[in-house]
Amino acid sequence: MTDRVRALVAAHRGDRGALLPILHRIQAEFGYVDQEVVPVLAAELNLSRADVHGVITFYTDFRSEPAGRVVVKLCRAEACQSVGAEQLVAHAEQALGIKLGQTTPDGSVTLEQVFCLGNCALGPAAQIDERVVGRLSPSRLDALLAAEARMA
Repeated sequence: MTDRVRALVAAHRGDRGALLPILHRIQAEFGYVDQEVVPVLAAELNLSRADVHGVITFYTDFRSEPAGRVVVKLCRAEACQSVGAEQLVAHAEQALGIKLGQTTPDGSVTLEQVFCLGNCALGPAAQIDERVVGRLSPSRLDALLAAEARMA
């Protein structure tokens, strides 16, 4: 992994603000940003480890561990909240046995929160992998997750 990270840094070395594009490439390639690459990035980009760690932890799109096979992002913005998003979050946490930001022990589902999917008129909304769905109820969410499990 270290050699590949160095190659990604080399591809962006002359870029202004290279850290973000490099982190995006690492995440795209490996599925997460392993903490082992922090000192490599810091050394290669002449940044402190704290700076690199701060960027990784500030942006919620970066993961520090692999995601589940299915990633569920539940919208918690005001429009979705007004039509039941918080109840949907509570149901998902109970049904999956995890909290927001966690992955099920079997690695099947990662549950995350977002604060707008642009699907406000059809709330509560979620993004299941790359597909945005609206008008979710607990039973519809369960059915969609069951369908994902059958396809896996």
